[in-house]
Amino acid sequence: MLVGIVGAPGAGKSTLAADVLAALTQRAAPADSGGVPSAPSAQGARAPGVSAVVVPMDGFHLADAELARLGRRDRKGAPDTFDAHGYVALLERLRSPRDGVTVYAPAFDREIEQPVAGSIPVGPDVELVLTEGNYLLLGEDQDHGRWSPVRTILDETWFLEVPEPVRIERLVARHERHGKPPAAARAWALGPDETNARLVASTRDRADVVVRPS
Repeated sequence: MLVGIVGAPGAGKSTLAADVLAALTQRAAPADSGGVPSAPSAQGARAPGVSAVVVPMDGFHLADAELARLGRRDRKGAPDTFDAHGYVALLERLRSPRDGVTVYAPAFDREIEQPVAGSIPVGPDVELVLTEGNYLLLGEDQDHGRWSPVRTILDETWFLEVPEPVRIERLVARHERHGKPPAAARAWALGPDETNARLVASTRDRADVVVRPS
């Protein structure tokens, strides 16, 4: 089963994915663990006893060198700064696993702000793939339709919705943690990130479920 978690930048998609895996882990915790397993991280995390893994869309970011070549470095995070076709191809492979074949998905390293190939193994025994990202619900009329196959591949999609002030402050804090000065962090959150957030919000009604964390 493939489930997509969608939301604007800073909505908490990775956190929700990790929480889902933690809940699966808790349900499957062995008796001698006291029922208190350690919470898995989001990217590539697995739940012991439950064949589940997280595969992030962010692993398909184009590298900064390629964005510079394309003249798109200042719009990193926009739909056309990802390898959308590569992401679709990965989901198609995960949709139709082959016996004995492990699929390796890329991750995104926020310490260096770059994709890292071959980071997440997904074996043919995996029963649940959670994939999270901004653009899983873009349609034929958006970004030349490059993302539109995603929705048809996924079994279910969840749209994560949080109050805008909360989302923006989270985003600013994330940018600061990864090296941007406060003013630059806020400018990016309210500039390129906000443009992307408005696009993501326009896809909300295509989701199967809207999740509003308490």
